[in-house]
Amino acid sequence: MLLLSKSSLVKLLVQRVGQANLSTSTVAGLEKFKKINYEKIGIVGVPFEKGQRKKGVGLGPKAIREAGLIDSIQEISNKLDIRDYGDIRYEALNLQGRLAANMKKLEHVASCTRFLSERVTQVLNEERLCLTLGGDHAIAIGSIDGHLKHCSDVAVIWVDAHADLNTNSTSPSGNIHGMPVALLAKELADYWPYIPGMDWQEPIISIKNMVYIGLRSVDPYERLIIEKFGIHAFGMREVEQYGIHEVMRMALERVDPEGKKSLHVSYDIDSLDVLEAPSTGTSVRGGLTLREGIYIMEEAYNTGRLAAVDLVEVNPSIGTPDDVRKTLDAAIHLLVAACGHNRRGNFADTLDIVGKKK
Repeated sequence: MLLLSKSSLVKLLVQRVGQANLSTSTVAGLEKFKKINYEKIGIVGVPFEKGQRKKGVGLGPKAIREAGLIDSIQEISNKLDIRDYGDIRYEALNLQGRLAANMKKLEHVASCTRFLSERVTQVLNEERLCLTLGGDHAIAIGSIDGHLKHCSDVAVIWVDAHADLNTNSTSPSGNIHGMPVALLAKELADYWPYIPGMDWQEPIISIKNMVYIGLRSVDPYERLIIEKFGIHAFGMREVEQYGIHEVMRMALERVDPEGKKSLHVSYDIDSLDVLEAPSTGTSVRGGLTLREGIYIMEEAYNTGRLAAVDLVEVNPSIGTPDDVRKTLDAAIHLLVAACGHNRRGNFADTLDIVGKKK
């Protein structure tokens, strides 16, 4: 049997790109995902709110930054190389009258998520852990697509009170922030009509590589899809039954049993209980505690394979100043956990002890 080195295998794949229908960037991603350097972090802001109807969620990235995100991450270690890539800017597409029924603001969603996909791929290709700050959850269409273009073997942990699994024919509202999982999953591709402006995005991730944590508000058709396709879903009932430690262990085992996939955590702040994060647009009582929410991020980081994180649906326009402060504080706790903060204490950058006698 002929054994090839990793570099030789990648070269062979590159030579056969045409035959295998793989892009060179995808082939490069197969080699690169294990090289994510946790000492290098990239931050991307997406001040986007057209995927839903409430104003203010587009202010989320600015508010999270101003609440001290970068300084909080830097406190983990002075060795961390943190680069802020700024915010995604876009112009709405001119769809020339072409519409997809029951998909509001599609011209905005299609344009913004395409630019975001390209930026996330760039950040990951530069071997950085990618933190994407929303914005509403429609942006995950772009962030996960960008991750898939970097590396085809991705597992997604979707932390949310809602399943975001509606199609345009099942959505009661037409708000696209309730559709991203259905748009991304290849098993649901036949349930969609042609969507103008979305030709760049191909549903290639298997629903079997996605797992939900924190569900407690699921629409009837979403529940039907979850049951029909056997989607891995751990709602708040399961969190209560098994505890967050066991839920996270089972979640990782279901979507990545061999421990080889690049991980993407798409985290809606409304997965937390409204008492923990009140400034969000679609809050539901009975959610995760902040401790449980942090644990999810810690365990994802501890796999050594976490490559990308979305933190979405923080809306600084909702609630009192204290509500906003509490929600931003929760968001930063989640993000620093994703970057390696340890609640037992971070390691010092040096073993030199101040005042040590020679």
